[in-house]
Amino acid sequence: MRERHPKAFLSCALLCAGLALGCGSDEKPREADALPVARVEDGPHDVAVLDLGPLGEIRIELLPELAPRTVERFVERSREGEYDGTTFHRVIPDFVIQGGSPFTRDKDPRNDARDAQGPSVPDEFTDYRHVRGTVSFANKGAPDSGKVQFFIVQRDQPQLDGHYSVFGRVVEGMEVVDAIAALEIDRYGRYGPPNRPYPVDARIEHVRIETAAGEVLAPLEANG
Repeated sequence: MRERHPKAFLSCALLCAGLALGCGSDEKPREADALPVARVEDGPHDVAVLDLGPLGEIRIELLPELAPRTVERFVERSREGEYDGTTFHRVIPDFVIQGGSPFTRDKDPRNDARDAQGPSVPDEFTDYRHVRGTVSFANKGAPDSGKVQFFIVQRDQPQLDGHYSVFGRVVEGMEVVDAIAALEIDRYGRYGPPNRPYPVDARIEHVRIETAAGEVLAPLEANG
């Protein structure tokens, strides 16, 4: 990332400590004019509903026209219950909240940033902007390295554009994102990895997928 604004630079530096959003990659940024143009259809679209218990719900409009394979992976893992019980383990106010790691379910905070096993999803970059409410798959800064972790942008972050697969946008519940960002955060990793909400976490109790027709997709049996 080449953004030189102090807050953006600090945010990137903090994220470079783990898998995060791919900071520190040797990959050269794609030129903006080489990225596919994001064309969002009028919809209606399917919606992923993240139930965070007392914190409330976040409703994410899924955009398969931008990232069909990423949406497919997210929906599949949601229906398998793979996001249930996971937490937003990396929270940087005025930047992003990141979650989805299955390792956040256990009692060992040291592995919270680890990714899931299994195949990665091919990159599906477009010129869609990382504005407030944008939802993208996290990656390791290497091509085609996204698996299951995702992040929600709390404030506009143009330096992320073209580096992450945008697959949705928050249509309701940004106040919940703000509430997560307002939790007490262990910024320096005294009790686990840096930037983890502590002592109160932000746990996803359940994710359900509501179709454009208003039906709730049935759960799938988890793999392996």
